[in-house]
Amino acid sequence: MPTELVNGFGKVYLTIAYDSVNRWVYNNWIGYQTYTGIIAGADACLPPLQEHACAYLLNDNRQVLGPWDHAVEWIVTNWAPRAIKGGLTHFAHVVSPESLAAQSAKSMLLGFEGQLTMHMFDNLDEAQAWLRAARQVAEPTGSQ
Repeated sequence: MPTELVNGFGKVYLTIAYDSVNRWVYNNWIGYQTYTGIIAGADACLPPLQEHACAYLLNDNRQVLGPWDHAVEWIVTNWAPRAIKGGLTHFAHVVSPESLAAQSAKSMLLGFEGQLTMHMFDNLDEAQAWLRAARQVAEPTGSQ
């Protein structure tokens, strides 16, 4: 069952779900993102990653409005080390390439360099295919 986080206006700004078929956590971010909301949302995706010993995160920002540069440093220096310690190895990030959110994602990508394997996509299907391929490399055929 997905977890939904709501903002001060009662609107869902993040849905978090574990995909048991693909064995990844899927985050769907929606609308404008505040610093406080990003921290709460990023922290809320850690328990599903840890509970399922999940190394793969599919982070969907296609419905995000505006930049979220104000939280990039916190994500890179605070959240990422905790996620990596919990077992996260692959981060697929989906954005609309023309959006201001895509610029924030590029800053995050640079910050993750050397810590975490992250790729940006403008297409959900390509992001899913990349995560599946990464999982197949990491997990022998017999364990799938």
